[in-house]
Amino acid sequence: MNEDIDGAIVIPPDALSADALAGLIEAFVMREGTDYGEFEWSLAEKVEQVRILLAKREAAIVFDPLTETCTIMPRQELAGL
Repeated sequence: MNEDIDGAIVIPPDALSADALAGLIEAFVMREGTDYGEFEWSLAEKVEQVRILLAKREAAIVFDPLTETCTIMPRQELAGL
C-alpha cells in the first residue's frame, strides 16, 4: 500500500518491476551531489547499498505528483514532508 505524505506518495519497492527499480536506484546514485563519504564506491556497490536500505525500510521511494519526479529518501526525513 502506498503512503501519502503531504501530496508525496511513498511507493513500496516491490510495487515496481525489477527493471524499473534498478533504473530508479541507478539514476538516484548517479545524481550530482550524491555523497557516499570519503570512500569511492563502484556503481554496483552504490546500487546494492541503496537496495539494502530499501529492503530494511531505512529508505523509501518517494514520488512527487506535482513535479512528476521520484527520489529515494531516508525514512526519518519523511516526517518533514
